Amino acid sequence: MNFNGQIGILIAFALYMAVMIGIGIYYSRRQKSLSQYILGDRNLGPWLTSLGAEASDMSGWMLMGLPGYAYLHGLSAFWTASGLILGTWLNWVLTAKRLRTYTEIADNSLTIPDYLSNRFKDKENILRLMCAIFIIIFFIIYTSSGFVAAGKLFNTIFDIPYTTALLIGTFVVVFYTFFGGFGAVALTDFVQGTMMFFTVLYVPIAAAIALGGPAPTMQALAGEGADFFSLLPPSSSNLTNLIMFISCAGWGLGYFGQPHILVRFMAISNPNDLKKSTHIAMVWVLISLMAAIAMGIIGKAFLTPALENADAERVFIIMSSALSTPFFTGIIWSAILAAIMSTASAQLLVTASAVASDLYHPFIHKTASQKELLMVSRITVLAVALIAIFLASDPNSYIFQIVSYAWAGFGACFGPAILLSLYWKRMTLKGAYAGVLVGGITVLIWRQFAWFDLYELVPGFFLSLLAILIVSLIDTEPDASIQAQFEQMESKL
Repeated sequence: MNFNGQIGILIAFALYMAVMIGIGIYYSRRQKSLSQYILGDRNLGPWLTSLGAEASDMSGWMLMGLPGYAYLHGLSAFWTASGLILGTWLNWVLTAKRLRTYTEIADNSLTIPDYLSNRFKDKENILRLMCAIFIIIFFIIYTSSGFVAAGKLFNTIFDIPYTTALLIGTFVVVFYTFFGGFGAVALTDFVQGTMMFFTVLYVPIAAAIALGGPAPTMQALAGEGADFFSLLPPSSSNLTNLIMFISCAGWGLGYFGQPHILVRFMAISNPNDLKKSTHIAMVWVLISLMAAIAMGIIGKAFLTPALENADAERVFIIMSSALSTPFFTGIIWSAILAAIMSTASAQLLVTASAVASDLYHPFIHKTASQKELLMVSRITVLAVALIAIFLASDPNSYIFQIVSYAWAGFGACFGPAILLSLYWKRMTLKGAYAGVLVGGITVLIWRQFAWFDLYELVPGFFLSLLAILIVSLIDTEPDASIQAQFEQMESKL
């Protein structure tokens, strides 16, 4: 790219990052308590809630990981998208309003560990400790995937060393999360979700037009073979296809346990607005995921020479540069950075809240002031970012694979516990212990052995569910106050 082109892209990036940093500075003046910093005092409207939830959900993997997967594997990527679409809808319908209502009733819980601990009146805080540890483990992994995406983005665009690119992308995310807290993250997620939506639509449509329209595009793809266009590749056995289908569709199970998404439900001002938020979120998700897959497939026809292995995750970056003016390309590439930043910032914030609210406050300094808890949260943001940078140091890492690991961890650890805690009055504290432990440990072990090539979220989720049911039924019934609180929640729905 010539010098003028680089300048146009730099101007677009500079404008975008200046806005994000400005939002962080603005909100830094408003952070007076831990509740404001990690939950925005439950003051979100329906648009900020919906776009914030989806932007923090989809992250850089939607604009890099998923198109790259579709580029390499074709239409079989549809099953992963279908699982995510179904999971998104079920999460909004089954979880959102109940969780928003119950977290307020359960001593105004600010975090997922806080909610589960208060829900079962865990006086020893053992459940809170278990949840916080798993949040730290899996969010460090998850955050590193965003930093890998940021490193690949800046490395590809500006041809600078990967490590330097990694540090630049990380700095912006950490800056506005460190200073602005939840308010800054919520507003930037709204901006970023809007940018992601329009750019993921533009690139595949513009590429198809550049190829001459749908018919010439399909003709150019004709040489890819039957497997590329088959939802279930004909060259595979029926058992292999079944496992692939279960694994891909199983992604949807993960939604019920993602703390950075669930916290958006907890933060909405009026629970009755969640119906409107659901409609907004579903339109966004359905169109965005289908466009991301289309981008990867059309990229096969559009790009020469072909991309290989982890480089396939750069398909969006390369296509957009060939389809736009330098300044507009910079805006599109900013949307990729937006996708990365929206999720990484949400993850840093949830991890910080877990350390400050669920570890430091109950176990280290029970009389800590709000100012001290804010400081602990901000220090945690820096510490987690440093560890995630280390994990992201390999430029050949697959974003999709890193995300799938962390997604499985949260889905199995917290998904069954959250769902049953919202719907089953008979669930007990010991049942919650069993579910969180079995889910988390199953994912950690299954990932290492990859038995049957089955996605670790599937066995982790169902074994966790089974553990909660068995242990709760063996255990004595919850005391009357816990059951009364459950009934109070249901009466408010």
